[in-house]
Amino acid sequence: MARRAPSFPQPATLVDVAIFAVRDGALNVLLVRRAEGPDEPFPGHWALPGGYVDVDRDANLDACARRKLAEKTGVASPYLEQLGSWGSATRDPRGWSATHVFFALVSLGSAPLEKGANASDVGWFDVEQVLASAPLAFDHGEILRAAVERLRGKVEYTSLPAFLLDEPFTLPELQQAYEVVLGRPVDKSGFRTRMLSADFLVETGQVPRGTNRPPMGYRLKDRSGPVVFPRTFSPRSG
Repeated sequence: MARRAPSFPQPATLVDVAIFAVRDGALNVLLVRRAEGPDEPFPGHWALPGGYVDVDRDANLDACARRKLAEKTGVASPYLEQLGSWGSATRDPRGWSATHVFFALVSLGSAPLEKGANASDVGWFDVEQVLASAPLAFDHGEILRAAVERLRGKVEYTSLPAFLLDEPFTLPELQQAYEVVLGRPVDKSGFRTRMLSADFLVETGQVPRGTNRPPMGYRLKDRSGPVVFPRTFSPRSG
């Protein structure tokens, strides 16, 4: 059945994704460089990967987000969550637009980057450096800041940082991921107790880490979503 044209103006509808990884001991975000050209808004600027919803290909917003990630970066995220929506008559010089934003978490081992679609380049960038100095296209700076705040808030009481690690991982590696995202240390003994009592990890056997006593390796029992803890983390004492 053919679609009837709407009798009212429709804004451009997009999906953008803030995709995070831990790289060189820092929280990084994946950015794409916009193509140069007279018809391109913000030519040459860095931006979050995303694009227009394709009504013939995208069954829903989640499908659009995953398609855009694959097209522009080659990344398939193991964790994707909707963040919120931004829309106005001024965020895009081409006219009224609304974007539905997701944030995603990947391990670097699962994220070989490939530039594609209308992205002229793609790369990982330190989140703090981007927020402090780099002007992003459109309102993506504001969106990135909101995504970082949401991620850090959820990490306080969930197992989300485990999605940033290649499996198998060790408990010290998981603790480091928490500390990188939170931007502060957490208590080691309390951390270990919380992780092992939450029943979301499966032992995989000892893993080589260049030590005399190889540590135990772990993987996630269920990758469909994070585990929620009964209380938030406390900073490491001392």
